[in-house]
Amino acid sequence: MWLLPITFFGQHNARTLENNKTDKRDQFMEIRGTVKDDNTLVPLNNVEIRVVGGQTYRTDNQGDFKIKARIGDQIIISHDSFNTVYHTITSSERIDVKIQDDPDGFVSKKGIRRKKLSAAYGSNLEAARSTMTKDAATSIDYITKALETIEDDDTFGDEKKAELFETLGDIYAYWKQPDLAESNYKTSISNKYNTDVKIKLGNAQLQNRDYQSSFVTFDQLKKVRLNSIQRIKVYEGLGDSYKGQNDYENASKNYNIALSFAQKNNSQDIVIELNSKMAEVFQSQGNINDAEEYLDNSVQLASRRSKKSSARQRAKAADFYNKNNSFAKEIQLRKEALEDIQDMEETESKSPAPIIVSDSISALNNIDVEDRAITSQVQNYKIANAFAAQSEYDEAIPYLEESIKKAASENDLVVQKDATRKLGEVYREKGELEKASEAFEEYEVIIDKLYIQKEQEISQVNRFNRELAQRANRIASLEKDRELNESKYKLAFASQELAGQQKIIIYSLIGLSVLLLLVAYLMFRNIKQQKFANNLLALKSLRSQMNPHFIFNALNSVNTFIATSDERAANRYLTDFSLLMRAVLENSEEDFIPLEKEIELLELYVQLEHFRFQDKFEYKITVDPEIDIKQYMIPPMLLQPYVENAVWHGLRYKSDKGFLAINFQKTTDGTIEIVIADNGIGREKSKSLKTLNQKKQKSQGMSNIKKRIQILNTMYKDKVDVFISDLTNDEEGTGTRVKLILKRDQ
Repeated sequence: MWLLPITFFGQHNARTLENNKTDKRDQFMEIRGTVKDDNTLVPLNNVEIRVVGGQTYRTDNQGDFKIKARIGDQIIISHDSFNTVYHTITSSERIDVKIQDDPDGFVSKKGIRRKKLSAAYGSNLEAARSTMTKDAATSIDYITKALETIEDDDTFGDEKKAELFETLGDIYAYWKQPDLAESNYKTSISNKYNTDVKIKLGNAQLQNRDYQSSFVTFDQLKKVRLNSIQRIKVYEGLGDSYKGQNDYENASKNYNIALSFAQKNNSQDIVIELNSKMAEVFQSQGNINDAEEYLDNSVQLASRRSKKSSARQRAKAADFYNKNNSFAKEIQLRKEALEDIQDMEETESKSPAPIIVSDSISALNNIDVEDRAITSQVQNYKIANAFAAQSEYDEAIPYLEESIKKAASENDLVVQKDATRKLGEVYREKGELEKASEAFEEYEVIIDKLYIQKEQEISQVNRFNRELAQRANRIASLEKDRELNESKYKLAFASQELAGQQKIIIYSLIGLSVLLLLVAYLMFRNIKQQKFANNLLALKSLRSQMNPHFIFNALNSVNTFIATSDERAANRYLTDFSLLMRAVLENSEEDFIPLEKEIELLELYVQLEHFRFQDKFEYKITVDPEIDIKQYMIPPMLLQPYVENAVWHGLRYKSDKGFLAINFQKTTDGTIEIVIADNGIGREKSKSLKTLNQKKQKSQGMSNIKKRIQILNTMYKDKVDVFISDLTNDEEGTGTRVKLILKRDQ
């Protein structure tokens, strides 16, 4: 069957038509139409009407359809019973489509294949969009299948590629992979320019904190024709870009422009968000009064919207008042937010069970930071903090207990940990030391659970990244294969015009082989880079962990000094402890630091331990003068766990005074030997003295060090070797000896 010319009902003169185009070109319109058989006038149902770059619709039993499109948009009308038709929207007039039998009585095989491929393309694209928020890997697989349906001679191949890569960018943006989203949006634009896609590109650059690039993108968009919604997004994006570069004056100007357009367009949700952003800018400038005015506006507007919007804005305003020590206003807003959250939870409990996503990684990557704060456990915890800041401890305790209870039921270990620690601090300030000790013990147990959870999350993140990398490589391979096919066709065509056909074929095969090798090399390099990036991610996570037992024990020591009225010792210990923490934080982002800094950090740490256990051991740190301690590089906090084990599990339980020796000795030109030796009770006896609860807890410090050394040796070719032995002979007595071999970078 084939399509008759499309006819439009209604009569308008040319001037009216042109005015309608001008007024409606930037606006979505509801356009109606019908599809019927020309001979029988029987309506055709289930005909697909797809807006290129937009949604897909189908005709009903009466052959009618309604679509939302703008002037200039292209629609595709397709069905198995007739050839696909493409039409460009020129007005809001009704579209009447009449179908007539094919006069030749047949459809070519090529036409049938094209229909099947077109149907497969549409169904795969729709499936990719529907699974985007549930399973990223499956959604990308559908994109791959849709890409495979595009033939080299497809008239709309570039438009389809643009649509597919835009969707691929949407998937990566949703799953918090802004760098991959950015590259796919660029690929989409290179196939066919689209203003909405370029706005998405700018937002991906903002998400990736590449504020200079996002500024360039949004500044370019100012020069093109924009509809009202696009104009708001562009000026908001410019404000975000300026804000990211700490240019608050220009950020405020662009937010004001966006706010003006949003108010004219009656876009209430955007107005609320822009009021909140204006408040942040004024707060950064120190203009508290104006910031408070914009915040109040956002809260008032949000209270007329959904409970979620109201709770989010009240929580933001409460954070603002917290920073300005206006605790009464903060508590009032958080209580109101808590009421909104409780209403939301009651509504959700009555709703059907949510769809379970296939991978819990969604909980890691895809929950908005602001949404994480809109929970009853977080708001209860922050209300308690506000009371505690005013020394109103009795008022703080019920909110902390409620926060801990709710966090435990939601398996929110982060909030449970913070609330439990705060509860211990509140009891300590009240002088109820027994309850404080119980809270701190529970805090230690939660910390261990949190470490296990974080390790699982890191494993899930690594697996998730590997899956995305594999699918990205598959799509890259498809594009390379398409390029190879195009090269093959060009070579085959050229061979018909040149002499020596055999020679040409040989050269083409060689060229194809080289290209295939190049593709294989690029894929291998991408996989290697991804593995290296995963290792860096694991190292960063491990570096950020410091033994919670040390921090807990340190706080207990301070508590002991205070309880015994030894304020001078407590102050001195806290001063040294803060110096150690500052040194740890300064080095936390580095893979390696100079040996000189590690020795300084180690001296400070041993000094602290000796201050606490002066009657238990003496120590000596010896550095070979031949070692250039500025030239050797060492992972930060590598030695501290071994020293901590020596003090806490060897020397602390010794009946008489022990000795800790730390020696740095040069062995060869490129290698030094670090020996940490103690004459404590030894590892076996230390194990026998552990309590039942301690035996159940896994040593996070030593596990951390083993993993770091394993990863570093993989990445940097066996840089560190560790040997641990027991000292049991008569001359040296019992104890433990740790020897580390550190190699200098070549």
